[in-house]
Amino acid sequence: MATQRGLSGIDVRSLVTEWNHLLPLWIYKVYVASPGIMVIRLHGKEHARHQMLIEPGRRAYLTGHPFTPPKNPPAFAMLLRKHLQGGRVLGFRQHGIQRIVIIDVGKHDHTYHLVLELFDQGNIILCDETYKIIQPFSTHRFKEREVIAGARYILPAEGPATSGPDAFAEFLAHEERDIVRALAVGAMLGGPYAEYLCRRAGIEKKSPAHGVNSQTLYQEVLDLLDRAEEKIEPLNTGSECLPFPTDTDLPAAETAPGTSFNRALDAFFPPVPQEKPGVVEKREKVSREARIRAQQEASIGKFTRNIARCERAVEALYSEYQFVQDLLNTLNEARRTRSWQEIEAILKSQQTGPATKVIAVYPDRGAVDVDLGERITLVVGESVEANAARYYEEMKKFRKKIAGASGAMERITERKPKKVTTLPIMKKRWYHRFRWCTTSDGVLVVGGRDASQNEELVKKYMEGGDLFVHADVHGASVVIVKGTTAHMEEVAQFAASFSGAWRSGHFSADVYRVG
Repeated sequence: MATQRGLSGIDVRSLVTEWNHLLPLWIYKVYVASPGIMVIRLHGKEHARHQMLIEPGRRAYLTGHPFTPPKNPPAFAMLLRKHLQGGRVLGFRQHGIQRIVIIDVGKHDHTYHLVLELFDQGNIILCDETYKIIQPFSTHRFKEREVIAGARYILPAEGPATSGPDAFAEFLAHEERDIVRALAVGAMLGGPYAEYLCRRAGIEKKSPAHGVNSQTLYQEVLDLLDRAEEKIEPLNTGSECLPFPTDTDLPAAETAPGTSFNRALDAFFPPVPQEKPGVVEKREKVSREARIRAQQEASIGKFTRNIARCERAVEALYSEYQFVQDLLNTLNEARRTRSWQEIEAILKSQQTGPATKVIAVYPDRGAVDVDLGERITLVVGESVEANAARYYEEMKKFRKKIAGASGAMERITERKPKKVTTLPIMKKRWYHRFRWCTTSDGVLVVGGRDASQNEELVKKYMEGGDLFVHADVHGASVVIVKGTTAHMEEVAQFAASFSGAWRSGHFSADVYRVG
């Protein structure tokens, strides 16, 4: 069942079934709608249009919410367009019961695999036909595999629920947990579906897994998988969304006959925030405030998800307490006589039993990663409580960061606009086309720019009370002082400055006046 945290493997099975019913489809364009969310626009027959929303690690479904493409698509979206745009979708596949979807796309003579990881941190990986990674949405380096360009993409094991009756029987025979935990965690079916299977098979959920009739239970597992494909009847309880009811006593009003699971999920999850047309100018005016607020909100969302991840890890540790304690004791004993490299080789060679839950080994840290329905890091040599305490400390750290980010948002203040001083527009005057200035006591001084203006100044604008000033340099500007001033040194500097003396290599010039 889907929650706001994400989808289950059964949910993915129903979604893939509905997507395949829409074939044939062609990829029209790929967008990154917002940080961490991708939208693929698909075209079908008879002008059918679909939008697939993908949030790695959380959700993937067809959405009917309007979406405005960004003006500047990021590099990963452009790379997907280059390889996939115009390509035909050959099919949608789920890997076993894992929360992994593979979209097979054919374009020209090439086949591409777009892998959607909807678990943990999630990812979107573009691979060629041999599963060589062309480019991942996010680069990861794990002990057992690398998700980087050029590496081979390694799919995890499908899980016992889809591996056949013999593998399922062997899985139960080596399980030391009760049946409901074995199905929920070991078979990756989740708690609600594990309890549903126990009820259907008439098995007490606390019964030891190795003592259960595997054939009867496996038939119920097959019926569950078939129901996820063939009898989709979405149910939305508000806190969760299921592809079909798991209890017969649920109110009929909560079910939606005839509604697709994609549409039910589209109503269940909140829509992707969109930038409304016409707000660009407003955003620019408050760009600093909006940018800081958006950064803090994104950080708070990230910290909140990390807290939820730590809470799930602690819950898994204590729900599988005995298994974790036994595993830690076994590894602690083994490292006294063997190297970590030997221990890692032994763990990888095991096909069944508790060892298969160990998915990574870190010799330098003396730690292992274990799959308990959630990827959990265990430090060998520490107790279950000590390992849980590390996650509690992480939660404290993230809560402090949330408090800090919230405080920063409260302190955001709008940057005050700069005060603009408006100057009165100067009216056009007769002397503006000449060289001119005013002395410190406000007397107008006018000079010619060339011989023609020199002559015009003398003949047309020189009056009886004016002073005639000229530098003793050939071709110097004629200067007229329109009135009496006590600052003749300023007039002399003006006349010398436009005399051409400097161009001739002189550092001073003689200036005389006639008045």
